[in-house]
Amino acid sequence: MKQSTLHLAIIMDGNGRWATRRGLPRTDGHRAGARTVRRVVEAAPELGITDLTLYAFSSDNWRRPAPEIRALMGMLERFLARETRTCLRHGVRLSVIGRRDRLSPRVRAAIESAERATRGGETLHLRLAIDYSSRDAILRAVNALRAAEVTRESLSLALDVPQVDLLIRTGGEQRLSDFLLWECAYAEFYFTPRMWPDFGRGDLEDALRHFAQRERRFGAAPAPVPQRLAS
Repeated sequence: MKQSTLHLAIIMDGNGRWATRRGLPRTDGHRAGARTVRRVVEAAPELGITDLTLYAFSSDNWRRPAPEIRALMGMLERFLARETRTCLRHGVRLSVIGRRDRLSPRVRAAIESAERATRGGETLHLRLAIDYSSRDAILRAVNALRAAEVTRESLSLALDVPQVDLLIRTGGEQRLSDFLLWECAYAEFYFTPRMWPDFGRGDLEDALRHFAQRERRFGAAPAPVPQRLAS
């Protein structure tokens, strides 16, 4: 039976390497990556995706050089301001997961404005993971539930991110990098060497085709093959 929702999560890797291989500053790779975000967001609803979570900036990324971080935060602020109108036009709800206390007041204000303006969107729920660590998110959720019994259901509700159906990582690496660890318990993984700035609709369609061919049993035994087919 065809599922009514599809949560796609993407680790957008390879921006810096994409730029370096072209003799460009790493910030040029991040700008190119932002254009890819728009392409993927526009294509997602047409391909049956209802939830899209993008790993934009991990908590570990604060260890990058300060000029690169300043450039990334400036791009993020401009992206939120620019794309809010587009999200409104296409019925996209935009929200941010991760810590906010280490972000600048300008970036926090841009996030809050985008979330407020697009909260009625029903075509696609776009989540940006910014200053995000899955392990820290789980710890915060558990601490918030300390007075109550912690169950799978209560923890999932506290994390407030649906279970991932398909996780894509670009750039050739094959690890989760502290991204949606709880939510990826039964996710299918798709790794591609394609750098994020080069990732297009065709790549997304290829990943979804592979996903459609996988048998998702969630720990159950495979269905028996009818005798007439087995013989």
